[in-house]
Amino acid sequence: MTLASDKPVLVTGATGFVAGWIVKDLLDLGHTVHAAVRDPSNTQKIAHLEQLAEGSPGSIEFFAADLLQPGSYAEAMQGCSVVFHTASPFTTRVKDPQSELIDPAVNGTRNVLETVNQTDSVERVVLTSSCAAIYTDAKDCASAPGGRLTEDIWNTTASLDYQPYSYSKVLAEREAWRIADEQGRWDLVVINPSLVIGPALNAAPTSESFSIIKMLADGTTRFGAPRLGMGVVDVRDVAAAHIEAARRPQAHGRHITSGHNTDLLALGKALQNRYGKDYPLPTRPMPKTLLWLVGPYIAGMPRRFIADNVDVEFNADNTKSREELGMSYRPLSESMNDMFAQMIEAGTFE
Repeated sequence: MTLASDKPVLVTGATGFVAGWIVKDLLDLGHTVHAAVRDPSNTQKIAHLEQLAEGSPGSIEFFAADLLQPGSYAEAMQGCSVVFHTASPFTTRVKDPQSELIDPAVNGTRNVLETVNQTDSVERVVLTSSCAAIYTDAKDCASAPGGRLTEDIWNTTASLDYQPYSYSKVLAEREAWRIADEQGRWDLVVINPSLVIGPALNAAPTSESFSIIKMLADGTTRFGAPRLGMGVVDVRDVAAAHIEAARRPQAHGRHITSGHNTDLLALGKALQNRYGKDYPLPTRPMPKTLLWLVGPYIAGMPRRFIADNVDVEFNADNTKSREELGMSYRPLSESMNDMFAQMIEAGTFE
Protein backbone atom coordinates (compact mmCIF):
# COMPACT_ATOMS: atom_id res chain seq x y z
CA MET A 1 0.00 0.00 0.00
CA THR A 2 1.39 3.39 -0.99
CA LEU A 3 -0.71 5.24 1.59
CA ALA A 4 1.01 3.84 4.69
CA SER A 5 -0.81 4.20 8.01
CA ASP A 6 2.43 4.57 9.97
CA LYS A 7 3.75 7.53 7.98
CA PRO A 8 2.35 11.06 7.76
CA VAL A 9 0.98 12.49 4.51
CA LEU A 10 1.36 16.03 3.21
CA VAL A 11 -1.49 18.11 1.80
CA THR A 12 -0.41 21.39 0.18
CA GLY A 13 -2.89 24.27 0.12
CA ALA A 14 -4.73 22.49 2.92
CA THR A 15 -7.32 25.23 3.43
CA GLY A 16 -8.58 24.95 -0.16
CA PHE A 17 -11.99 23.71 -1.32
CA VAL A 18 -10.87 20.27 -2.50
CA ALA A 19 -8.00 19.98 -0.03
CA GLY A 20 -10.33 20.36 2.97
CA TRP A 21 -12.24 17.22 2.00
CA ILE A 22 -9.00 15.34 1.33
CA VAL A 23 -7.84 16.27 4.82
CA LYS A 24 -11.17 15.13 6.29
CA ASP A 25 -11.00 11.76 4.52
CA LEU A 26 -7.41 11.21 5.64
CA LEU A 27 -8.25 12.07 9.24
CA ASP A 28 -11.27 9.76 9.17
CA LEU A 29 -8.93 6.97 8.00
CA GLY A 30 -6.64 7.62 10.97
CA HIS A 31 -3.72 9.28 9.18
CA THR A 32 -1.40 11.96 10.48
CA VAL A 33 -1.84 14.91 8.13
CA HIS A 34 0.85 17.51 7.57
CA ALA A 35 -1.18 20.52 6.44
CA ALA A 36 0.85 23.08 4.52
CA VAL A 37 -0.69 26.56 4.65
CA ARG A 38 0.53 30.08 4.09
CA ASP A 39 0.15 31.19 7.69
CA PRO A 40 -0.48 28.62 10.47
CA SER A 41 -0.99 31.48 12.95
CA ASN A 42 -4.13 32.60 11.10
CA THR A 43 -6.53 30.70 13.35
CA GLN A 44 -9.57 31.84 11.37
CA LYS A 45 -8.23 30.12 8.24
CA ILE A 46 -7.38 26.80 9.87
CA ALA A 47 -10.14 26.53 12.52
CA HIS A 48 -12.33 24.22 10.41
CA LEU A 49 -9.44 21.81 9.89
CA GLU A 50 -8.65 21.75 13.60
CA GLN A 51 -12.29 20.94 14.31
CA LEU A 52 -12.19 18.04 11.84
CA ALA A 53 -9.21 16.57 13.65
CA GLU A 54 -10.88 16.81 17.07
CA GLY A 55 -13.57 14.31 16.16
CA SER A 56 -11.43 11.90 14.14
CA PRO A 57 -9.00 9.03 14.73
CA GLY A 58 -6.30 10.93 12.83
CA SER A 59 -4.24 13.97 13.75
CA ILE A 60 -3.13 17.16 12.04
CA GLU A 61 -0.01 19.31 12.18
CA PHE A 62 0.27 22.69 10.46
CA PHE A 63 3.31 23.96 8.58
CA ALA A 64 4.03 27.32 6.94
CA ALA A 65 4.82 27.04 3.23
CA ASP A 66 4.84 29.35 0.22
CA LEU A 67 4.32 28.10 -3.34
CA LEU A 68 6.83 30.59 -4.70
CA GLN A 69 9.51 29.94 -2.08
CA PRO A 70 11.89 27.10 -3.05
CA GLY A 71 12.41 24.62 -0.22
CA SER A 72 9.57 25.94 1.91
CA TYR A 73 7.80 22.54 1.89
CA ALA A 74 10.84 20.58 3.15
CA GLU A 75 9.88 20.56 6.83
CA ALA A 76 6.23 19.71 6.13
CA MET A 77 7.27 16.86 3.81
CA GLN A 78 9.73 15.24 6.21
CA GLY A 79 8.86 11.56 6.76
CA CYS A 80 5.76 11.64 4.51
CA SER A 81 4.97 8.69 2.25
CA VAL A 82 2.47 10.54 0.04
CA VAL A 83 2.23 14.17 -1.08
CA PHE A 84 -1.13 15.53 -2.21
CA HIS A 85 -0.30 18.67 -4.16
CA THR A 86 -3.54 20.64 -4.41
CA ALA A 87 -2.29 24.20 -4.01
CA SER A 88 -2.91 26.29 -7.13
CA PRO A 89 -4.98 29.43 -7.77
CA PHE A 90 -8.46 29.00 -9.28
CA THR A 91 -9.85 32.28 -10.52
CA THR A 92 -10.75 33.77 -13.89
CA ARG A 93 -10.66 37.39 -12.75
CA VAL A 94 -7.04 38.46 -12.92
CA LYS A 95 -5.19 41.58 -13.98
CA ASP A 96 -1.84 39.91 -14.61
CA PRO A 97 -2.25 36.25 -15.64
CA GLN A 98 1.49 35.59 -15.56
CA SER A 99 2.02 36.62 -11.94
CA GLU A 100 -1.41 35.64 -10.59
CA LEU A 101 -1.92 32.29 -12.36
CA ILE A 102 1.07 30.97 -14.31
CA ASP A 103 3.87 31.63 -11.82
CA PRO A 104 2.11 30.19 -8.73
CA ALA A 105 0.89 27.13 -10.65
CA VAL A 106 4.11 26.26 -12.48
CA ASN A 107 6.73 27.43 -9.99
CA GLY A 108 4.70 26.03 -7.11
CA THR A 109 4.53 22.61 -8.73
CA ARG A 110 8.24 22.73 -9.49
CA ASN A 111 9.13 23.74 -5.93
CA VAL A 112 7.01 20.99 -4.37
CA LEU A 113 8.28 18.24 -6.68
CA GLU A 114 11.92 19.28 -6.39
CA THR A 115 11.48 18.91 -2.64
CA VAL A 116 9.94 15.47 -3.25
CA ASN A 117 13.16 14.58 -5.11
CA GLN A 118 15.09 15.44 -1.95
CA THR A 119 12.76 13.57 0.45
CA ASP A 120 13.47 9.83 0.38
CA SER A 121 10.33 8.83 2.30
CA VAL A 122 7.95 9.98 -0.46
CA GLU A 123 6.70 7.13 -2.66
CA ARG A 124 3.85 8.80 -4.53
CA VAL A 125 2.63 12.27 -5.45
CA VAL A 126 -1.05 12.81 -6.20
CA LEU A 127 -1.43 16.03 -8.18
CA THR A 128 -4.64 18.03 -8.48
CA SER A 129 -4.68 19.12 -12.10
CA SER A 130 -7.87 19.85 -14.06
CA CYS A 131 -9.87 18.98 -17.14
CA ALA A 132 -8.67 22.45 -18.17
CA ALA A 133 -5.33 20.80 -18.90
CA ILE A 134 -7.19 18.60 -21.40
CA TYR A 135 -9.44 21.13 -23.17
CA THR A 136 -10.08 24.86 -23.45
CA ASP A 137 -13.60 25.12 -24.88
CA ALA A 138 -16.56 22.74 -25.11
CA LYS A 139 -16.12 22.66 -28.89
CA ASP A 140 -12.84 20.77 -28.31
CA CYS A 141 -14.91 17.73 -27.29
CA ALA A 142 -16.37 17.32 -30.78
CA SER A 143 -12.95 17.43 -32.41
CA ALA A 144 -11.54 14.80 -30.00
CA PRO A 145 -11.30 11.17 -31.19
CA GLY A 146 -14.77 9.66 -30.86
CA GLY A 147 -16.18 13.07 -29.88
CA ARG A 148 -15.17 12.66 -26.22
CA LEU A 149 -12.32 13.96 -24.11
CA THR A 150 -9.94 11.30 -22.77
CA GLU A 151 -6.76 11.33 -20.70
CA ASP A 152 -4.68 11.05 -23.89
CA ILE A 153 -5.61 14.59 -24.94
CA TRP A 154 -3.76 17.77 -23.96
CA ASN A 155 -5.09 21.30 -24.19
CA THR A 156 -3.27 23.04 -27.05
CA THR A 157 -5.50 26.10 -27.56
CA ALA A 158 -5.33 28.01 -24.26
CA SER A 159 -2.77 30.80 -23.98
CA LEU A 160 -1.70 33.67 -21.77
CA ASP A 161 -4.20 35.85 -23.65
CA TYR A 162 -7.10 33.39 -23.93
CA GLN A 163 -8.25 31.25 -21.01
CA PRO A 164 -5.05 31.83 -18.99
CA TYR A 165 -6.36 29.71 -16.08
CA SER A 166 -6.55 26.70 -18.39
CA TYR A 167 -3.10 27.57 -19.72
CA SER A 168 -1.72 27.58 -16.17
CA LYS A 169 -3.08 24.07 -15.57
CA VAL A 170 -1.50 22.79 -18.79
CA LEU A 171 1.91 24.22 -17.96
CA ALA A 172 1.80 23.07 -14.33
CA GLU A 173 0.83 19.49 -15.17
CA ARG A 174 3.38 19.24 -17.97
CA GLU A 175 6.06 20.46 -15.55
CA ALA A 176 4.96 17.80 -13.05
CA TRP A 177 5.30 15.04 -15.63
CA ARG A 178 8.69 16.37 -16.75
CA ILE A 179 10.06 16.18 -13.21
CA ALA A 180 8.43 12.80 -12.49
CA ASP A 181 9.78 11.27 -15.70
CA GLU A 182 13.34 12.34 -14.91
CA GLN A 183 13.56 10.11 -11.82
CA GLY A 184 12.55 6.59 -10.79
CA ARG A 185 11.99 6.58 -7.02
CA TRP A 186 8.47 8.01 -6.69
CA ASP A 187 5.49 7.92 -9.01
CA LEU A 188 3.00 10.55 -10.06
CA VAL A 189 -0.76 10.07 -10.28
CA VAL A 190 -2.89 12.97 -11.57
CA ILE A 191 -6.52 13.84 -10.89
CA ASN A 192 -8.20 15.98 -13.59
CA PRO A 193 -11.53 17.29 -12.23
CA SER A 194 -14.06 19.27 -14.21
CA LEU A 195 -15.82 22.19 -12.44
CA VAL A 196 -15.92 21.22 -8.76
CA ILE A 197 -19.24 21.81 -6.98
CA GLY A 198 -20.73 20.72 -3.67
CA PRO A 199 -20.46 21.91 -0.06
CA ALA A 200 -17.28 23.40 1.40
CA LEU A 201 -15.93 22.61 4.85
CA ASN A 202 -14.83 26.21 5.18
CA ALA A 203 -17.70 28.62 5.89
CA ALA A 204 -16.17 31.25 3.58
CA PRO A 205 -14.82 29.39 0.52
CA THR A 206 -13.00 31.39 -2.14
CA SER A 207 -13.22 28.91 -5.03
CA GLU A 208 -14.48 30.34 -8.32
CA SER A 209 -17.19 27.64 -8.28
CA PHE A 210 -19.10 29.56 -5.62
CA SER A 211 -19.07 32.75 -7.71
CA ILE A 212 -20.57 30.80 -10.62
CA ILE A 213 -23.35 29.25 -8.51
CA LYS A 214 -24.06 32.58 -6.79
CA MET A 215 -24.73 34.08 -10.22
CA LEU A 216 -27.54 31.56 -10.73
CA ALA A 217 -29.45 32.78 -7.70
CA ASP A 218 -28.65 36.45 -7.18
CA GLY A 219 -30.75 37.71 -10.11
CA THR A 220 -27.95 37.83 -12.69
CA THR A 221 -29.53 35.02 -14.72
CA ARG A 222 -33.21 35.55 -13.83
CA PHE A 223 -34.08 36.17 -17.49
CA GLY A 224 -32.20 33.10 -18.64
CA ALA A 225 -28.91 31.27 -18.30
CA PRO A 226 -26.75 30.26 -21.23
CA ARG A 227 -26.45 26.59 -22.06
CA LEU A 228 -22.75 26.81 -21.41
CA GLY A 229 -21.40 23.30 -21.97
CA MET A 230 -19.31 22.02 -19.06
CA GLY A 231 -18.52 19.07 -16.86
CA VAL A 232 -19.12 19.13 -13.11
CA VAL A 233 -18.13 16.89 -10.22
CA ASP A 234 -18.87 16.82 -6.50
CA VAL A 235 -15.98 17.96 -4.28
CA ARG A 236 -16.47 14.89 -2.07
CA ASP A 237 -16.02 12.65 -5.09
CA VAL A 238 -12.87 14.54 -6.11
CA ALA A 239 -11.44 14.04 -2.62
CA ALA A 240 -12.30 10.32 -2.78
CA ALA A 241 -10.50 10.07 -6.12
CA HIS A 242 -7.36 11.54 -4.55
CA ILE A 243 -7.48 9.05 -1.67
CA GLU A 244 -7.92 6.12 -4.04
CA ALA A 245 -5.10 7.43 -6.26
CA ALA A 246 -2.85 7.26 -3.20
CA ARG A 247 -4.08 3.90 -1.92
CA ARG A 248 -4.14 1.80 -5.08
CA PRO A 249 -0.74 0.56 -6.29
CA GLN A 250 -2.09 0.09 -9.83
CA ALA A 251 -3.21 3.74 -10.16
CA HIS A 252 -1.18 5.50 -12.82
CA GLY A 253 -1.27 8.48 -15.16
CA ARG A 254 -4.13 10.96 -15.51
CA HIS A 255 -7.76 10.52 -14.47
CA ILE A 256 -10.69 12.55 -15.79
CA THR A 257 -12.75 13.04 -12.63
CA SER A 258 -16.08 14.38 -13.87
CA GLY A 259 -19.50 13.19 -12.78
CA HIS A 260 -21.77 14.88 -15.32
CA ASN A 261 -21.68 16.31 -18.84
CA THR A 262 -24.02 19.27 -18.40
CA ASP A 263 -24.47 23.03 -18.84
CA LEU A 264 -25.01 26.16 -16.77
CA LEU A 265 -28.80 26.25 -17.19
CA ALA A 266 -29.06 22.64 -15.99
CA LEU A 267 -27.20 23.58 -12.80
CA GLY A 268 -29.80 26.25 -12.08
CA LYS A 269 -32.64 23.88 -12.84
CA ALA A 270 -31.24 21.35 -10.39
CA LEU A 271 -32.07 23.84 -7.61
CA GLN A 272 -35.55 24.68 -8.88
CA ASN A 273 -37.67 22.21 -6.86
CA ARG A 274 -36.26 23.20 -3.50
CA TYR A 275 -35.34 26.85 -3.97
CA GLY A 276 -37.27 28.12 -7.01
CA LYS A 277 -39.90 29.93 -4.93
CA ASP A 278 -37.38 31.92 -2.91
CA TYR A 279 -34.62 32.70 -5.40
CA PRO A 280 -34.68 34.05 -9.00
CA LEU A 281 -33.22 30.89 -10.51
CA PRO A 282 -33.11 30.62 -14.30
CA THR A 283 -35.82 28.53 -15.95
CA ARG A 284 -35.03 29.13 -19.61
CA PRO A 285 -31.95 29.44 -21.79
CA MET A 286 -30.48 32.77 -22.72
CA PRO A 287 -30.33 32.91 -26.53
CA LYS A 288 -26.81 32.67 -27.85
CA THR A 289 -27.44 35.59 -30.20
CA LEU A 290 -28.39 37.83 -27.26
CA LEU A 291 -25.38 36.74 -25.24
CA TRP A 292 -23.21 37.41 -28.28
CA LEU A 293 -24.42 41.01 -28.26
CA VAL A 294 -24.32 41.77 -24.53
CA GLY A 295 -21.91 39.17 -23.08
CA PRO A 296 -18.68 41.09 -23.69
CA TYR A 297 -20.09 44.17 -21.96
CA ILE A 298 -22.21 42.73 -19.13
CA ALA A 299 -20.53 39.43 -18.25
CA GLY A 300 -17.05 40.11 -19.60
CA MET A 301 -17.36 37.05 -21.87
CA PRO A 302 -15.19 37.19 -24.99
CA ARG A 303 -17.18 36.43 -28.16
CA ARG A 304 -14.78 33.61 -28.97
CA PHE A 305 -15.69 32.00 -25.65
CA ILE A 306 -19.42 32.42 -26.34
CA ALA A 307 -19.10 30.93 -29.82
CA ASP A 308 -17.11 27.92 -28.65
CA ASN A 309 -19.01 27.07 -25.43
CA VAL A 310 -22.63 28.27 -25.49
CA ASP A 311 -25.07 25.72 -26.97
CA VAL A 312 -22.06 23.42 -27.39
CA GLU A 313 -22.14 20.03 -25.66
CA PHE A 314 -19.40 19.04 -23.25
CA ASN A 315 -18.48 15.36 -23.41
CA ALA A 316 -15.77 13.75 -21.29
CA ASP A 317 -15.08 10.06 -20.68
CA ASN A 318 -14.71 9.18 -16.97
CA THR A 319 -14.26 5.44 -17.58
CA LYS A 320 -10.68 5.34 -16.32
CA SER A 321 -11.59 6.91 -12.97
CA ARG A 322 -14.41 4.40 -12.54
CA GLU A 323 -12.33 1.38 -13.44
CA GLU A 324 -8.94 2.23 -11.96
CA LEU A 325 -9.98 4.27 -8.91
CA GLY A 326 -13.34 2.58 -8.31
CA MET A 327 -15.18 5.88 -8.59
CA SER A 328 -18.95 6.34 -8.58
CA TYR A 329 -20.41 9.82 -8.81
CA ARG A 330 -23.12 11.58 -6.80
CA PRO A 331 -26.28 12.81 -8.56
CA LEU A 332 -26.08 16.39 -9.83
CA SER A 333 -29.12 17.46 -7.76
CA GLU A 334 -27.49 16.23 -4.54
CA SER A 335 -24.29 18.15 -5.18
CA MET A 336 -26.08 21.35 -6.14
CA ASN A 337 -28.58 21.31 -3.30
CA ASP A 338 -25.96 20.53 -0.66
CA MET A 339 -23.79 23.34 -2.01
CA PHE A 340 -26.63 25.83 -2.16
CA ALA A 341 -27.82 25.02 1.36
CA GLN A 342 -24.36 25.74 2.68
CA MET A 343 -24.15 29.01 0.74
CA ILE A 344 -27.43 30.15 2.29
CA GLU A 345 -26.21 29.20 5.75
CA ALA A 346 -23.03 31.18 5.14
CA GLY A 347 -25.07 34.30 4.28
CA THR A 348 -23.97 34.41 0.63
CA PHE A 349 -27.20 36.07 -0.55
CA GLU A 350 -27.72 38.53 2.30
